[in-house]
Amino acid sequence: MEKQIVTKKRVADHGEVLTGKREVNAMLDLVKAQTEDWDSTFLEPACGTGNFLSEILTRRLKRVENKYKKSQRDYERYSVRAVSSLYGIDIQSDNVQECRQRLFDVFDGAYTRLFKTKAKDTCRAAIRFILDLNIIHGNALTLKTEGDNPKPIVFSQWKLVSGSKLKRHDFAFHDLTPPEDAHENNLFAEQRGIVDRDDGRKGFIPVSLKDDYPLTVFWEIANACKH
Repeated sequence: MEKQIVTKKRVADHGEVLTGKREVNAMLDLVKAQTEDWDSTFLEPACGTGNFLSEILTRRLKRVENKYKKSQRDYERYSVRAVSSLYGIDIQSDNVQECRQRLFDVFDGAYTRLFKTKAKDTCRAAIRFILDLNIIHGNALTLKTEGDNPKPIVFSQWKLVSGSKLKRHDFAFHDLTPPEDAHENNLFAEQRGIVDRDDGRKGFIPVSLKDDYPLTVFWEIANACKH
């Protein structure tokens, strides 16, 4: 039987009830195409142990396998894309650790099954590094990390460039959505990335905090982009 309640205290303190597999799949089927598209970004603001994110990754990796199982390098490249567009936040540190490990296990299980002794630890390290940055111990309501010294939540965006190279850009979570009054304050709007679109409406391009990380082949990303 699926465990949906860890402790009654966590339910009382945080309203934590883990979503069952049947409900997860039913909800994800409503956006089925996006769950299988490795370029579609998903953010789970209360990710728990990863019930939603692990199912999305499982679906994406099945598609990657169907297309690239005969090419290890292509499989690795598109698996990185599948993982790097998934993000999660949770207020419980044990949930964050379990979610990261669970997503890694989904990847590593499929990767090892396909390529056995040819599977590379450098690729595994890249996946772990991305998950450590994408799954965050924080509070999606305050937009800050949890712990003794809360800081604004920062997400890393990952883009594959020139085939196998990754470019990392960091964005503050609170800057990823435009303020409601942006159109009333032109200076603030410019600072926050509000732009005029060709159709006369306002568009939004968030401004990155840091974009001078080196362009690096994905299997070396863990060493090249250390904090």
